[in-house]
Amino acid sequence: MTRYVALLRAVNVGRRRVEMARARELLTDLGYDDVDSFVNSGNLVLSSDAAAATVEKQVRAALEDEYGFEITTFVRNAKQLRTLAGADPFGSIADGHTHFVLFPLTKFTPIERRAVLELANGHDELEIRGQDVHWLIHAKSTETTLGPQQWQRALPDNPTTARNVTMLRRLVARL
Repeated sequence: MTRYVALLRAVNVGRRRVEMARARELLTDLGYDDVDSFVNSGNLVLSSDAAAATVEKQVRAALEDEYGFEITTFVRNAKQLRTLAGADPFGSIADGHTHFVLFPLTKFTPIERRAVLELANGHDELEIRGQDVHWLIHAKSTETTLGPQQWQRALPDNPTTARNVTMLRRLVARL
């Protein structure tokens, strides 16, 4: 049985509300084991013998059916998240700086990889590890130079979601 985390994109902001207790019920009804959630920003934890791609599709379909809007779902296994949370690609992070991991829906093509790396600048550093991106903002997260429009231009057909590494480390500690 594999431990997975389903990261939901852009939920519990504005009108895109997903009640985590109800989401846990839906996943349990789908037959997943040890279902849990972590913080209210769309992090669902579950165990399954199914492949990650299958889990991703099933979770997304069930949540979209329940809530009536698009809920792009990004599934990673516990091992992948432990590796990401334990990585230190930028060394020690200065106070006031922010380290995120950006999760794409699909593995990068060579063109997407190049487009992502070209977004890096003196304010926002990027490093691709596996299929995900470590992103260091030399300031608070609200002061990034890389907003949704820049990511959309670099990855027009590959949706993403991001999580703060501090939160990821707390999540991984619960896996």
